[in-house]
Amino acid sequence: MFLKIINSLSITFTLIFMILQNTHASNLYDLSFNSIDGDKIHLSDFQDKVILIVNTASFCGFTRQYYGLQELWEKYQEKDFVLIGFPSDDFGQEANTNSKVKKICEIDFSINFLIAEISNIRGENTNQVFKFLRESLGRNSIPKWNFYKYIINKKGEPVQWYASLTNPKNRSLINEIDRQLSY
Repeated sequence: MFLKIINSLSITFTLIFMILQNTHASNLYDLSFNSIDGDKIHLSDFQDKVILIVNTASFCGFTRQYYGLQELWEKYQEKDFVLIGFPSDDFGQEANTNSKVKKICEIDFSINFLIAEISNIRGENTNQVFKFLRESLGRNSIPKWNFYKYIINKKGEPVQWYASLTNPKNRSLINEIDRQLSY
């Protein structure tokens, strides 16, 4: 009887472990998110493109980086490149509604690259894209502030991340984008 219980528990834990393993995306292209307008965006639509993901905020000392990000978008948008901003109030510096974020992006900064709806980029309720980035790049890549930048290659693999202090015009960032676009 004791062996049957242990065997049954072993099978149960194995099944739970397998289920938990399958809750994590194995590929960025398995994920989706909602745009600032509420449209479902499937990252699989961006296969064979280099993606730059940035956690953003409207009222941060780094918010002026929106200008440089827009310049990157304008420079590379015709070259298999996608730029996605993920607004977050995890550091208490984001507007409180998607419509306010959209207005700030479009009116104040003339942004026309893709912006996601407001979501968590760290902590218990982290959105699935940033969970994937953390699992792929390690704990050190978790944003410690706004405007962290993540480069994803054409295979959907995160290859590099940059902290807030890295300006969108930074030579290292631009060189990595160019390198990934050349593959």
